[in-house]
Amino acid sequence: MPDNFFDTHFADDLDRVDGRAKVTGAAKYSAEYFPTNLTYGVLAASTIAKGIINAIDTKAAEKAPGVIAVLTHQNLPQITGYQSAPGDDKTPPYKKGFKIWEDNKVRFYGQPIALVIANTLEQAKHAASLIKAQYTKEEAHTSFEEAIKKDKPLEGNPYKEYNRGEKDAWKSAPVKIEATYSQPIEVHNPMEPHAITVVWDGENKVTVYEKTQSLKDTQRNIMRLFGLKEENVRVISQYIGGAFGSAFNTWPHAVAALIGSRKTGKPVKLVLDRTQMFSSVGYRPAAVQHLAMGATQDGKLVGLLHEASANTASYREFTEGIVNGSRSLYACPSVTTRYSVYPLDLSEPTWMRGPGEATGSWALECALDELSYALKIDPLQLRLINYAENDPERNRPHSSKFLKDCYQLAADAIGWKDRKQEVKAIKEGDWYIGYGMAGGIFTAWRGGAKVNARLAADGSLTLQTAVTDMGPGTATAMTKLASDVLGLAPQKIKFEMGDSNLPPGIMQGGSGTTSSLGTTVNNACVTIKKKLTELVKDNSLFHTENIHEVKLNDLVFENGYMALAPDRTKRISYSDVLQRAGMQQLEILEESTGYGDNKYSTFSYAAHFIKLAVNPLTGVVKVQRAVSAIDAGKIVNDKIARSQVIGGVVGGIGMALMEEAVIDHRFGKIVNNNLADYHVPVHADIPQIEALFVNKPDPVLNPMGSKGMGEVSYVGVAPAIANAIYNAVGKRVRDLPITPDKLI
Repeated sequence: MPDNFFDTHFADDLDRVDGRAKVTGAAKYSAEYFPTNLTYGVLAASTIAKGIINAIDTKAAEKAPGVIAVLTHQNLPQITGYQSAPGDDKTPPYKKGFKIWEDNKVRFYGQPIALVIANTLEQAKHAASLIKAQYTKEEAHTSFEEAIKKDKPLEGNPYKEYNRGEKDAWKSAPVKIEATYSQPIEVHNPMEPHAITVVWDGENKVTVYEKTQSLKDTQRNIMRLFGLKEENVRVISQYIGGAFGSAFNTWPHAVAALIGSRKTGKPVKLVLDRTQMFSSVGYRPAAVQHLAMGATQDGKLVGLLHEASANTASYREFTEGIVNGSRSLYACPSVTTRYSVYPLDLSEPTWMRGPGEATGSWALECALDELSYALKIDPLQLRLINYAENDPERNRPHSSKFLKDCYQLAADAIGWKDRKQEVKAIKEGDWYIGYGMAGGIFTAWRGGAKVNARLAADGSLTLQTAVTDMGPGTATAMTKLASDVLGLAPQKIKFEMGDSNLPPGIMQGGSGTTSSLGTTVNNACVTIKKKLTELVKDNSLFHTENIHEVKLNDLVFENGYMALAPDRTKRISYSDVLQRAGMQQLEILEESTGYGDNKYSTFSYAAHFIKLAVNPLTGVVKVQRAVSAIDAGKIVNDKIARSQVIGGVVGGIGMALMEEAVIDHRFGKIVNNNLADYHVPVHADIPQIEALFVNKPDPVLNPMGSKGMGEVSYVGVAPAIANAIYNAVGKRVRDLPITPDKLI
């Protein structure tokens, strides 16, 4: 990356409004609150993957220095939310979920079996190490490969077969390919481990500092768990050090801290260590995908089959849209998709960046690349031949689709014209050079949200909403939006968030935060403009020969002033308007609803292009350049948008070349449960990454014209890398990650 990269690309855009707080350490994360009389919680975990706890010895731990309490299933206080619902005995085990200490069963290796609360972290750690459990061990099934061979997948509505056109049409096509692609479990591993600090005020009121991507969902979960009123549960999550989907659930460790703090009457802080992060807060499930597709000699797709299998936990069903992209990304008349999920004795999987679509694109986009070689057609040209102008799955138009623009932007930027269709055609010294590309698709959506907006007499604006920010820059985007719509300097705007006491916002995830919350902020600023206009409608300053009562369309709002559009010398500041009206502030509560119009299909799109080098002797892959062009509608803030795309590409590099959770099936344990053995990209692995945007507004989804980009920036990166590797050395690796041993 050139030294002046950020200067040349970002100089004219708004800096992160929370940037200074983060780099100076002023930002407080969930583990950085220190209430009076704070105590520390540490979990002891099971050392088997499945069985029964016959006995658990906590005497040594209870007698250890500084220990206040030890909680297990044997002394669990009565919890309102643990009571069985009517008919619960008929609920299948895989739908019940797991409540910590609800019984003496062990469901996965690393399941919390006890919580030690002590005066210091060191005392709690020591005491937790003294806890001994005796088990009746049962046979655990943790091998996904064995499950596919021998077990029966789950049944129900999520697993119904999808068909359009002629079934198995691909088999009669003049040119066809068929292949199986696999990928292992991947773990989120954000910089900040999951942490919670709990402060009870009596037994019926609690304040929780929790790492969560959804304040209101976490609040509701705690309310249900303890039978509390909404006003008695406050959840604060001011800053999050990355999550990537791992912070949607209220996980067992958080419930343990809540129960422990309530029982002892003391504030409790519990922070997972890195090892516990591998078994306690979800992961991207493993998947095996079978792709078959056929085409005419000129490249037109005739039929496509996409079968996907993934794992879930034995106690909780998790599903995601692995096969969805194959139904809608390309114009193919006959498509069949099947999706199967197999329960294993592992902890629960969850959403991970690009959930479903990132997994599905690995198979779909690699298969298209294989077909391009069988047809002797350029991979980009093959995609253009099968470009879907309308949504083929739902048979309706897109709200907007500029994927062709993405293809062109990225191809030009990376020098696709220099690519050779033949493998091993370009060599530089000992290294073969390869080019690869892939497309990406992810649903664009808009949910409902509320925002409290307050314009003060000094001309400052405060926006308040219960949303969190795990890194994409929500506060910055909302500040920029408000600044643009209301015509107010960003320095005059304060965005308050991260507190469930504020009006309900939207979850942080699924690439829908800006679309959802941005709509509400936009509408709030428009409402303020209308109210300001009402206050000056009779002001003679704005009266002209043609204007006797000023209306909104007669005015422009800029730099904190309302000015007459035909003559901007006639203006008045927002402060003066409020002061003349005798108002200290103008305050509104704005609410917007989600987008639910079925006239259009709404998606974001990406085109990822990769140039890399492969050493045929060592199998080492060096990604030299990555270009990602994104169709995410109107870009709200260029700087944070580019940051999102760069992060997505980095994650895709990890998915393609490094990330793999390795399970020792004798114990059901992830053995590389640390950042030394579980490899993620570091600076040396990251090339120059160019993020390009079509930047054409979507006319349907929201008033800003924006669409999400956080997820789609990840979808398609891994197959683009795999396709470039094949172009370089002629080796088609279908099992992630693509490590050097697979290329030698």
